[in-house]
Amino acid sequence: MNETKTDPRILRTRKLIMDSFIELSGKKEFKDITVKDITTEAMINRATFYYHFEDIYDLLERVLSEVLLINLNRNVFEKYELNVESIISIFKAITEFQISLSNRCHRGYEDTIARIIREQLEVTFYKMLLKQHPTDNEKALKVTAVMLSWGIYGASVEWKRNSHSISPEEFIKAAIPYITNGIDRRDGSPGSF
Repeated sequence: MNETKTDPRILRTRKLIMDSFIELSGKKEFKDITVKDITTEAMINRATFYYHFEDIYDLLERVLSEVLLINLNRNVFEKYELNVESIISIFKAITEFQISLSNRCHRGYEDTIARIIREQLEVTFYKMLLKQHPTDNEKALKVTAVMLSWGIYGASVEWKRNSHSISPEEFIKAAIPYITNGIDRRDGSPGSF
């Protein structure tokens, strides 16, 4: 069965279905898109659709995850350490992803989008942390990855909501000293814990 998953025809058909969904999502709200719409757009039958995806929600999740991974370019980030530049780059990738979604009128499934972003960020941050701290407590690294993923996602939502007057880079740079150096110093400036 693993051989068929890598068969180029299967990969092309899956991409065709996903591309058809993306095309339709630019014209219709998600709630109005049906499997029939997708199969018509892709010129495939229902059985082919269900061979590749459980249902339209499975398709939505896979499309969003793939588009996010392309934006995030996780394979590149996982090779680097978690530092100021990588935090800024990841934040910019997340804000670009959210802008691209809002330009396509993806309303009504913000919770799904939020969960996908946080899950992908958590995996990315965990791998980066594990690379930097291979002998440290894995549970602590996982908790740190969760906190970073929720924090970066939350900051991206805040930027999208209120801060279009400044770039995502400028927005996140204001928080970087507190993230990298700690937040509790007697003089009120960022510093070590």
